[in-house]
Amino acid sequence: MYPATGVPQQRKRGVGKLVAGVAALALLVGGGAGWGAGYLATQNSGGGSYNALNQPLPTQTGRPAPAGTVEAVAQNVSPSVVELRTSGNQQQSEGSGFVVSTDGYIVTNNHVVDMAANGGSIQASFPDGTKAPATIIGRDPTTDIAVVKVTGVNNLKPVELGNSDDLRVGQAVVAFGSPFELTGTVTAGIVSALHRPVRAGGGSGDLTTVMSAIQTDAAINPGNSGGPLTNLAGQVIGINSAIYSPPSSGGLGQSEATNAGIGFSIPINQAQRTAQEIIRTGKATQTYIGASVADTQSSGALIQKVDPGSPADQAGLKAGDVVVKVDDQAIDNADGLVAAIRTRAPNDKVTFTLNNNRTLQVTLGGQPVQVR
Repeated sequence: MYPATGVPQQRKRGVGKLVAGVAALALLVGGGAGWGAGYLATQNSGGGSYNALNQPLPTQTGRPAPAGTVEAVAQNVSPSVVELRTSGNQQQSEGSGFVVSTDGYIVTNNHVVDMAANGGSIQASFPDGTKAPATIIGRDPTTDIAVVKVTGVNNLKPVELGNSDDLRVGQAVVAFGSPFELTGTVTAGIVSALHRPVRAGGGSGDLTTVMSAIQTDAAINPGNSGGPLTNLAGQVIGINSAIYSPPSSGGLGQSEATNAGIGFSIPINQAQRTAQEIIRTGKATQTYIGASVADTQSSGALIQKVDPGSPADQAGLKAGDVVVKVDDQAIDNADGLVAAIRTRAPNDKVTFTLNNNRTLQVTLGGQPVQVR
C-alpha cells in the first residue's frame, strides 16, 4: 500500500503535469444530420436561424446548494481543509489536514508530518490564502494519526464529526485534499468496503501502520493524505490515508502511486480517540493484547507467543490458538486481528472466537506509543 501523501520533491516524476484525455466526437452525415439542421432552422416563428451564442446567459441566483448534495458538502467542508507542506532531512512533501478547533488544532496523518519531527518545518495553507507555521503536538505511527497546531490564525472553521460505526457499503462519500499540490480538490464516490485490514510501511523508521480501514472509490492521490472523508451530511467519517496502486509501466514510473479507484481511510471513531489523547497529553496509547500472531494456512490469526501476565495471558489465550472472530467481526489473517484490536480502546472488553468454537473474553491493554 502507498501512503496518499505527497512524494518528496527530489523523487517526483510527472507531478504537476495534467494529462488530458482526447475524445473524438463523430458527426453523422446524411439524412439524419440534414433533418437536425432543418429542425433548428424552423424553431423561430420568423423562419430565421437560431444561434445559442447570441442568447443571454442565465442569471446567477446565488442560492445555496441543495442539502445532501456533493456541492453542498463541498461548500460546507472546504473552508476547514488545510494543505500541509513539510520539510525535513533535505526533503519536502505535501499532504492535507482538517481543522478541529477554533484555537488551531489540525488533525492529519503521521506520515504527512513525520519528516518534520526532528527539526523540520510544517507550513499550513488555508483556503483563504492564509499561511502559518504549524508545530507537531503529537503523533501515533501505529494508527497513522497526528495533530499539529497553528497560532495567530483567525476565523478558523472546525469540521463536524460523524460516526464511522454507522457507515454502510454503498453509502456516498466525499474526499477532500490537495492531490499533486492541487489545493481545494473535491472528489466523490462510495464506501466500497468496511473493516479492510491495510498495512502501510512506517516512515523514518517508525512502526508499521495496520488499520481497519474504510475502502472507497472516491479518487485519492498523493497529497490527499490527512484530508477528510465525509458523508453527504458534511460530517467527517474518515481520514484519507493510503491508496492501492498497481505497478505502472507508463510515464509516472513504478515508484509513483496513483489512484486506481481503491483508497483507504482511517475510521473517525478511532482517529477521534487518538487525537483527543494527543491534544490532552501530547502522546498516544496503543491498544494491545500481548501476543505475537501470524497468518494461517486457511483463515484466522495464529497465536504464536503469549507474553506472561499480558491481557492475552489473563484471558487464557495459548500459543497455537487460532482467532477467527473478534466480537462479530470475522478475522481472516494476522493483520485483520491487529487492525481489529487497534481500532478499539484500552480496557475495552471483547470476545475472541477460536477455530474450535471456544470463546474467550479479553480485556484489552494499553501502552504508550514510542515514536522516533
